Amino acid sequence: MRVGYLNIIGGASGDMLLAALLDAGLPLQALEAELAKLGVSGYRLAAQPAVRRGLHGTHLRVELDGVGAGRRSWSDFKGIIDSSGLPSDVREEAQAVFARLEEAERRAHRVGAADPSHPLDELGTVDTLVDVVGVVAGVRLLGIERLYSSPLPTGSGIARSAHGPLPAASPATMEIIAGARAPVAAPAPGVSGELVTPTGAALITTLSRFQPPTLSLERVGYGLGTRDPEQLPNALALWVGEAQTEGPAAGPVLLETNIDDMTPVLFGYVQERLFALGALDVWFTSIQMKKNRPGVLISALVPPDLESAAVALLLRETSTLGIRRRAVQRYEAARDIRDVETSLGTLPVKVKYLEGTPVAVSPEFEACRLVALEKGLPLAEVLRRVEQEARLQLLGAAE
Repeated sequence: MRVGYLNIIGGASGDMLLAALLDAGLPLQALEAELAKLGVSGYRLAAQPAVRRGLHGTHLRVELDGVGAGRRSWSDFKGIIDSSGLPSDVREEAQAVFARLEEAERRAHRVGAADPSHPLDELGTVDTLVDVVGVVAGVRLLGIERLYSSPLPTGSGIARSAHGPLPAASPATMEIIAGARAPVAAPAPGVSGELVTPTGAALITTLSRFQPPTLSLERVGYGLGTRDPEQLPNALALWVGEAQTEGPAAGPVLLETNIDDMTPVLFGYVQERLFALGALDVWFTSIQMKKNRPGVLISALVPPDLESAAVALLLRETSTLGIRRRAVQRYEAARDIRDVETSLGTLPVKVKYLEGTPVAVSPEFEACRLVALEKGLPLAEVLRRVEQEARLQLLGAAE
């Protein structure tokens, strides 16, 4: 599995992440071609070699003209992404990043209910759209299947904003970090100013896992920021390589709790919340408890960085008084999502790989469900046809 690791040396922003991808080998023309699928104008990418405190890398600016500098709302960005020609997985992850940004803005401004027509304040110009979609698409163009990150450094001091002086660790950035339960690191002594922007925080917390991977390093790219403080390089490093896959992958955490006194209708809600949090899997098992009472065993498999948040959710949303936990290991097959042209339209299909060779396909259920409803076909028939046609195209065989 090809993986990437973000070593946040002296800051993180959307521009710096894009620059790190370019410095690690992503062709600028390939990135521009992918961004062209958005169908928006008013910007250009200006990338050039630069140095920060002796560290050589790439500095990138998203330059805007009068059209690009216009303010956009959350609903504008959502509509542009939905109607674009981008692959479905890029659209979905870009929407997830913007959802995190929008929620953080709402919380930072203490807005009781999200207003999709409300401008995104300092995040509402085309450069934000380019940063978000460019990073999501660029990770895939480099072939990175899984992304990891070091802790996010907090800023210190006071920074300027459209609202006047604000803490350099901006309220929106801190809301994003808190919402993701992401680990943070204090800035180096003497360093002041904003180190992680809201866009950078939203991208990293959405796309990355906060743990160091074991990988065979192939290349390193450095994305450089605009500032050049004396105390440290204003840089972000992207390490790219192949994950070490001998033996089972290092471990998610299994959380379990027995319930015998909770209204059954609440179980589905708990499962939905755990999946929305980022749980890898959630399941229920019927059990027999003391005093011959039937009960339910709730099991949730979560990444290590989400353990605390998942425990808090279970304690808050269920009647349990205690939760068991244990680290587990598992083998994982590489997989990705491919858009496949079928007789029922272009549909996303999950492809499973063993040693780099595709060996199985599985149609995405929700997309097939919508087709079944639109065309009045049995869902089982849609799933069968899409799988058969995907197998012919991707595996060269049909059952």
